[in-house]
Amino acid sequence: MIAMPALLQQQANKQWLRFKERAPELVEQVSDARSAQLKMLFACSDFAVQSLCQQPELALEFDDATELNNSDRAGDYASVLATLLDGVTDEATVLRVLRQFRRKQLLLIAWREMLLGGEVEESFVHISALADALILAAYRWYYQKLCHEVGTPTDANGEAVPLLIIGMGKLGGRELNFSSDIDLIFTFPHNGVTQGGRRELANQQFFIRLGQKLVNALHQTTADGQVYRVDMRLRPFGESGPLAVSFNAMEEYYQNHGRTWERYAMVKARIINGEGQYSDQLRAMLRPFVFRRYIDFGVIDSLRQMKAMIAAEVRRKGLHDNIKLGAGGIREIEFIAQVFQLIRGGREPSLQVRHLPAALAAIEALGDLPSEDAQQLHESYRLLRRVENFLQAFDDQQTQTLPFDELNQARLAWLTGFDNWQDCYQAIQATMSRVHRQFEGLIGDNTEAEEEGAPQIWFDIWQTELDESELLPLLQEQGLSELKARGLAAGLLSFKAEYSRRAMGPQGRQALDKLMPVLLDKIHGTDTPNRLFARVQHILLHIVTRSAYLQLLVENAGALKQLLRLCEASSLVAEQLARFPILLDELLLPQTLYEPIPLECYRDELRQFLLRVPEEDVEQQMEALRQFKQIQLLRIAAADIADTLPLMKVSDHLTWLAEAIVDEVINQAWVQMTERHGVPEALAHSTDRGFGVVAYGKLGGIELAYSSDLDLVFVQQSDLSGHTNGPKPIDVRQFYLRLAQRIIHLFSTRTASGVLYELDMRLRPSGDSGLMVSPLDAYQQYLLNQAWVWEKQALVRSRFIVGDATLEQQFIEIRQQVLSQPRDQQSLAEEVIKMRERMREHLIKAKEEEFDLKQSSGGLVDIEFLTQYLVLAFSHQYAKALTRWSDNIRILESAVAVGLLDEQEAERLKTAYCAIRNRGHRLSLLDEPGRVPDSELCTEREWVVESWEKWLKA
Repeated sequence: MIAMPALLQQQANKQWLRFKERAPELVEQVSDARSAQLKMLFACSDFAVQSLCQQPELALEFDDATELNNSDRAGDYASVLATLLDGVTDEATVLRVLRQFRRKQLLLIAWREMLLGGEVEESFVHISALADALILAAYRWYYQKLCHEVGTPTDANGEAVPLLIIGMGKLGGRELNFSSDIDLIFTFPHNGVTQGGRRELANQQFFIRLGQKLVNALHQTTADGQVYRVDMRLRPFGESGPLAVSFNAMEEYYQNHGRTWERYAMVKARIINGEGQYSDQLRAMLRPFVFRRYIDFGVIDSLRQMKAMIAAEVRRKGLHDNIKLGAGGIREIEFIAQVFQLIRGGREPSLQVRHLPAALAAIEALGDLPSEDAQQLHESYRLLRRVENFLQAFDDQQTQTLPFDELNQARLAWLTGFDNWQDCYQAIQATMSRVHRQFEGLIGDNTEAEEEGAPQIWFDIWQTELDESELLPLLQEQGLSELKARGLAAGLLSFKAEYSRRAMGPQGRQALDKLMPVLLDKIHGTDTPNRLFARVQHILLHIVTRSAYLQLLVENAGALKQLLRLCEASSLVAEQLARFPILLDELLLPQTLYEPIPLECYRDELRQFLLRVPEEDVEQQMEALRQFKQIQLLRIAAADIADTLPLMKVSDHLTWLAEAIVDEVINQAWVQMTERHGVPEALAHSTDRGFGVVAYGKLGGIELAYSSDLDLVFVQQSDLSGHTNGPKPIDVRQFYLRLAQRIIHLFSTRTASGVLYELDMRLRPSGDSGLMVSPLDAYQQYLLNQAWVWEKQALVRSRFIVGDATLEQQFIEIRQQVLSQPRDQQSLAEEVIKMRERMREHLIKAKEEEFDLKQSSGGLVDIEFLTQYLVLAFSHQYAKALTRWSDNIRILESAVAVGLLDEQEAERLKTAYCAIRNRGHRLSLLDEPGRVPDSELCTEREWVVESWEKWLKA
């Protein structure tokens, strides 16, 4: 080992003095040789200093070299822990033992790798074995405790049933880092009930409670620290799914809902208590999902898209020098290996391995990678993982970013055998460059060829200081009319003046100088160059200080092409791109940009998107929700612009997207509330939450637009009372009120990506003065006895979108009951007309020569009011048909089915509705108001007025 640099020697002396002050008598008992090593360790690791200051007696234990020199001690972890926990009956002691044991063993691992020449592979084995031992020790203690309380879970034959714990990611591959979090999935073989306890409990409820206790024991931070950050989001259905599922439920999920990214994750899955028939059964069940029997080349595109998402995340977060996620980082090596595993693993058993070096060796042996490439990848992986492990051992923090501070740079250089930081940094960068070249050769998307540069004239126009009189003739020489030349000249001069005032670095200026000539060349040949340049410059002014995005447009001709196409078609999209530059990453993959995800996949895609964000980081979760929404809005708008989605499908996508986000927000709010307060006592043995969300308005009517707010009403189970059962119990009514407030906070807080959705809660019983969460029986009584006609009209467009199945069924019955009450048709018509005229008076914005698409006579609102009138007036005769749907089109179709409307009238109303909506929709894409010349849509408006007169003024 090279001599320790002066900076580290200073750190060693400083921290040694701190330790001596903490334990002066103990220091006197430590041998000189061990003191010298301790100083070196203190120079390299703040974690070591903190650990020994907290448990000074460990220094004496380590003075005996037996443990330090034992490279095979991993096999003893489980037995030592079992001895430490033998006879322990109180939970506080369990938590303390687990945390102190982890700290001691990690200290040993760091000591061996940093100072005694321990190999990084040895560290992975020990860290992973340590995690297994800690998880299983906690599992066994809580399993026995819970069995004593509620009995042992059994199968149909009365045999005890275990919980199987699946380790995912690096834990599954036995490649855990020094400060990794752990990803787990809980599953059990059979449904059934507990036996032998004070009361009977369903197996699933037993294992959910056990899982909650296990996660809490590992995850919570006490005076002794934390065992592991535990992430359970890889389980079936993610946060919205139960914490533990049966084998049958898991098999059904992966057969019918499993996605490619879940196959990718399952490559490393390992049952950590995996001995016996149940483990064999589970492995046999999962193997066909992960490893297909046919050669599966489709995974390459999926992995390419996953890598693009990661690259976008690196840009979004400004992650520089990230050895895991950056170009040529650890993730790219993992992707290279798993491409071969997923493509050919079904036919080649040697590829069905979890450990990445073993996978690379198998790939090399099969001849799928040249030996030189495979060896190079293995050495690169070894170096980068060693660097990663050191970075995390400095302070027990999960980081993969190369240090910016001088102390940690000196630490990393010395530990990796370099004389100085510059040599160390260059070696790491050279390694990552080699990896990235291999990755691009195998997985990179080379479909977008380099385009030729712009003609020299555009470089001259951009780089030369010209006034308008000099610029105009140059632009006209390129074929622009005088009018267009004047407009483009004015825009260009304005942009030059504006961007020159921005604080740009040399990289940003260089990128802009490359981009602008190409941009001007492409814009000048369009039909509306002035308008297009104005929209694009608005975006550029938002990114000129962020060179990564300028570079993205310089290096990706396809992305620039998509930018111009979208901006030319829609000012709304241009404004979104300006407000949220992270969306520029989406332009790199036109195959996904113009193809919104299937309607049924929004929840799953959102779940995958959120997996990259720490579960406990509420601010990052909020930001990620907003980013996901903006990305999906862009994809929907792009498909809309390209005419690959008709209007009704656009609304479907916007609606399903909103529902997925509402569902996820409810999940997050529930988790945050229950961690603090527990669940209502009446729900302690149930997976229900006693809470639901009813959508009104455009969300309820499946007619959401790009900028729509969400009309929501929160309801709760009526018979809940008492208190919650958590660390800080509160009254159940207070719990649901705080839950609602938390939900609103998650939606309404303005982050860097704006608010999630604007919420309108005024349609709840009694409006703003009513309860934030309505018990269903009170909700029912209000609608039956107190609601105004307009509130019952609003109920026509309502749907239950998130919550317990029992609540949903109760809501459907209440809605049908309220809507199908007999009503006097004349009085009803008068009330509907009165409300319609009041709305028109206050909301219409059209001038005399204009038609307001929503509020003018014959407009959208007239059609909506007409369908609502039909439902309220005739549902007592046709309750099942007229109360089934919440959207106008299907209500009109139902009215035909029962003979209330003839087919011609219904078709005219549907045609008018779609035509007026479509016109308004096109205006919204241009960010223009919903008004058109009075000469438009005359026939459709006449049809609407005719039906209005027939039904409401007869």
